[in-house]
Amino acid sequence: MKKLLISLIASAAILASPAMAQDKKLKIGATTYGLNAEFMQLWSAALKQHPAVKSGEVELTVFDGRYDALVQQEQFNTMITQKFDAIIFVPMDVEAGAAAVQAAHDAGIPVVGSNARVNSDLLTSYVGSNDVEAGELEGKAVLDKMGCKGNLVILEGPIGQSGQIQRLEGNEKALKACPDVKVLEKQTANWSRAEAQTLMENWLTSHPGQINGVIGQNDEMALGAIEAIKAANLKVGDFAIAGVDGVTDAINAVKGGQMASILQDANAQAQGALDVAIKAAKKDYQPESAIWKQYPSMKWDDGVVKDYLVPWTPVTPQNADQLLESRK
Repeated sequence: MKKLLISLIASAAILASPAMAQDKKLKIGATTYGLNAEFMQLWSAALKQHPAVKSGEVELTVFDGRYDALVQQEQFNTMITQKFDAIIFVPMDVEAGAAAVQAAHDAGIPVVGSNARVNSDLLTSYVGSNDVEAGELEGKAVLDKMGCKGNLVILEGPIGQSGQIQRLEGNEKALKACPDVKVLEKQTANWSRAEAQTLMENWLTSHPGQINGVIGQNDEMALGAIEAIKAANLKVGDFAIAGVDGVTDAINAVKGGQMASILQDANAQAQGALDVAIKAAKKDYQPESAIWKQYPSMKWDDGVVKDYLVPWTPVTPQNADQLLESRK
């Protein structure tokens, strides 16, 4: 009887060993800056379609940060208390998000950044795209159509978010090549189509007949400007307009010759970030997403690269239908 009891205790110890614990379902959370607009909806949907989530290897929770850095801090606190294995972070604020990363790091939870930057050296990795490059590309698209002359307005993202900061840097790089172009207005519309429409309506009234171009730091704001132009009974084709993201309405607007856009690959950013997060929590993990084959220039390198940069894809009338088909 004594031997049997010792045998049962030994068996229980083996089952509780770290080697066996490696096979447990991983709890991974993702906090996004907000889920109101299409791009972050696409990003979140891509996470849920990751092979490791669909197979049950990962238990995924996606949090809506509601465009508030304090809300995201509370979401971090929840994930720390519930002992999540890893966190994916799309921060609202480049500075305010650092405290949340510090708290997770102190609790021994790896944090992977995605889509937007946070000013912290404690991230395991970052999986996103080069926003300075995007700002320069969209700025050049507007300025080329304007023939490097005239006046334009800039619709900015939320002040203090990395996309706003870096895309503005890119916008200004493009503008340096056209010193005769004047920026009449520059203001945040918080990535919002409705806010951008209101701003553009005001600008069209205060600068009648003077605005030739619109740089929208995302597609939603560029589309809001288009709605304002239509509401003022002006011709959209008379304006040079560009955005960033490649959301569905923007792709259709590119097809219609109304604007330019650059595709930010939400699927690659989200699934790449999840692969890296799983690797941080489970050392023998090999990536399961197909995105590493899709973008061979983005080397996996055992999941320890500090910056994984997903390339931009210009949206054109030629590739628009293919991009729309991929959304179905």
